[in-house]
Parts: sequence; structure tokens; C-alpha cells
Amino acid sequence: MRYQPDRTTDMPGESRLTRSGRISGRSDLFPKLVSMQKLIDAQHFAVYRLHGSGLPHKQRLVCELDNWGSANSVVGKSFVEAYGEALIEHIDKSLLPLMWNGRDSDSTAETPDFAVFTQRLKPHLLPFAGAAFPVRLGAVGNGYTVFTAKFMDLSSDMIVELHGRSCQIMMQLLSLDERRSQAAEALSEREIACLQLAGDGRISEEIAEKLGLSVHTVNAYLGSATIKLDSVNRIQAIAKAIRFGYIS
Repeated sequence: MRYQPDRTTDMPGESRLTRSGRISGRSDLFPKLVSMQKLIDAQHFAVYRLHGSGLPHKQRLVCELDNWGSANSVVGKSFVEAYGEALIEHIDKSLLPLMWNGRDSDSTAETPDFAVFTQRLKPHLLPFAGAAFPVRLGAVGNGYTVFTAKFMDLSSDMIVELHGRSCQIMMQLLSLDERRSQAAEALSEREIACLQLAGDGRISEEIAEKLGLSVHTVNAYLGSATIKLDSVNRIQAIAKAIRFGYIS
């Protein structure tokens, strides 16, 4: 994915980035994160967003995406316990990436320009080293993309690259939330009911009989729901409605 920072700012975390293709769901973000992970030979990634009020002591980090593996709940909890408060405080003060060393002497995250491009977190709290890239998008959409590894050596160019990509990831997560909210407000109860029955495999005639409507009205509801969900056909509309949690 390519990004283009706004030349009026020198902070990657606050850059306005060009759109690089619309995504349909969170699953589309995984290949992008895996690509970033492979770029620096990291072992795992995670995306955290800040939830709660604007006061640091009332905010919390919530993991939105990760590939921690089978031990994800344990690893994720350990990470937040070790560095959660520090990350929340940091994002209000600075957009410099954060790096930390693991418990073992050979578990390190290094960069030749660390004094200029990054800040250090307290070392030896976790069994792995890593880097966290802050993104600040205003009242919502603030958070971090995190990469962990046994050993990490990042050049200044790589740090800027990953920070820019991290902004894209957070912008796309925010875009998904906004589209879900808009769809939730736009869809009527009848449209949702028709989508649910269509998703259950009912044809228009069966839906009409079930809801006491004409076939023409059912098709109109399904058509308007398809448009509101920005879908090309009824099947895609049903898939999006399921993914957004409006039908089961």
C-alpha cells in the first residue's frame, strides 16, 4: 500500500493520507498488517484503539485486530498490563513511535536513530521486544499498531514507512465504523426483516407471505437496503448485513 503524507505536517501520525482502495471488512486489513509484519521480520502484530473519555485515566486500550495466536488473550492482557498506561499517556503528548526490549539480553528492539525517531519504554517487562506506532485522528480513531519480535532492527526510513501504513490502517478501521453507523441509521425495520429472511434462504414470494407484504414491496425493501449498504447485489447486501451485525 502506498501513502502520501500531507506536506504541511512533519508528523507521520497526523498525516492526511491518500485513499488507497476501499475495504469491505476487517478481514481485508489482515493482509496489509501481515505485509507490514514481514517487512520487519516481526513475529506478531496487534492493533489497539483508545476507548473512553478524553481523560487519560479514564481511557483504555482495546485490541481490534491481532495475530497473537492460540495464546492471544494471555499475550494481549500481558501487553496491556505492562504498557497500557504508558501508551495512553504517550499519545496525548507525542506521536513518536515507542520501542522496548524484552526480558532476555538478546531480545531487543533497535534503531540507529532511536534518539530522534523513537522513544523507549521501560525494558524487560515482557518476553518479547517490540515497537508501537501511535496514530491520532482526532476525537476518535486514536490508537497504535504494535509489532513484536525476538529481535528488531529498524532503520529511520522503515520507521517512517511503518508509521504511514499504520495511519492507513487506523483510517480504514474508522471508515468501517462510520459506514456501519450510517447503515444502522439508514436501514428501516422492514428492510432489516426482509434481509434477514432473504439471508435465511427465503425467496421474495415467501418473504412477502411471511411479512404480509406484496412481492413488489419486498423487492423494493431489498433493493433500497442493497443501495444503503453500498452493495452491488442482494447477496453482497446480505453478507454485509451479517458482518455488520444487523442480521444473523
